[in-house]
Amino acid sequence: MSVAPMLDWTDRHCRYFHRLLSRQTLLYTEMVTTGALLHGDVARHLRFNAEEHPVALQLGGSEPAELARCAALGEQWGYDEINLNCGCPSERVQRGAFGACLMAEPQLVADCVKAMVDAVSVPVTVKHRIGIDKTESYAFVRDFVGAVSEAGCSTFIVHARNAWLKGLSPKENREVPPLRYELVHQLKREFPHLTIVVNGGITNSGQVAQQLQQLDGVMVGREAYHNPWWLSDWDAAFYGAAPSGRTRETVEAQMVDYMTREMAEHGTPWYAIARHMLGLRHGLPGARRWRQVWSDHKLKALNPHDVMALAHGRQQLAA
Repeated sequence: MSVAPMLDWTDRHCRYFHRLLSRQTLLYTEMVTTGALLHGDVARHLRFNAEEHPVALQLGGSEPAELARCAALGEQWGYDEINLNCGCPSERVQRGAFGACLMAEPQLVADCVKAMVDAVSVPVTVKHRIGIDKTESYAFVRDFVGAVSEAGCSTFIVHARNAWLKGLSPKENREVPPLRYELVHQLKREFPHLTIVVNGGITNSGQVAQQLQQLDGVMVGREAYHNPWWLSDWDAAFYGAAPSGRTRETVEAQMVDYMTREMAEHGTPWYAIARHMLGLRHGLPGARRWRQVWSDHKLKALNPHDVMALAHGRQQLAA
């Protein structure tokens, strides 16, 4: 099991929260571009909490030497895996000549992967789509995986939709092109020696179990973010772990301790962290009121313990 890299969502605070829910699930950073690392604040992009392991760094780029340097940085910072983004369809990413448009250049991707594999000892993986635009032939994705695997990549995370590079927004690209899981299953049959992980449209444990009958792993994106308590079942359901006995209340209290520590050590405001746990009480009575308190910026001067007390009605806001 893994939680997908999601821009503006899976920052280190979100990953800390998800790790409280599942010990085993592989977590991913937001995509970090090579330019941001080579010309920006490395610590801001790569700092993470030791508790997050296992955690993978997703890179965006298309220049082999630059990707190799950034992969080496990722390994130095302690990441357990380096992932190359060949799936993001946004025009901003296309202008940088990376993301899903790279699928049209499998040899360039192979060169990028080889450069990264030569630079690090941790696994190098690739996340991609099943096709781009209206190209719906299985041969397209098969040839892409074949070429890139020869460069030293043995794990492919396949979002089971095409990426339409023109005419659809990134949001529409996650919803409009049809899901075609059968192509991902076909990849596994054709490349049984590779690790094939499916991504896209999976929202419950029954669907996960179904996919795991044919594939090596499942990556969940938006559902893991909006309904995070689901993650608390994964260790027992998919890794054979004993039930943890954790409750939503204990996880919330641990997050409040984390917010307090982050404020003291880095000056991080609590609401920048709390936004990631707003789905924790998804579907429960009183969840809306609880969410409103934790997202109320009028309370930002309070300490997070007081906000938690307000959220549970244990304390009233002074007039």
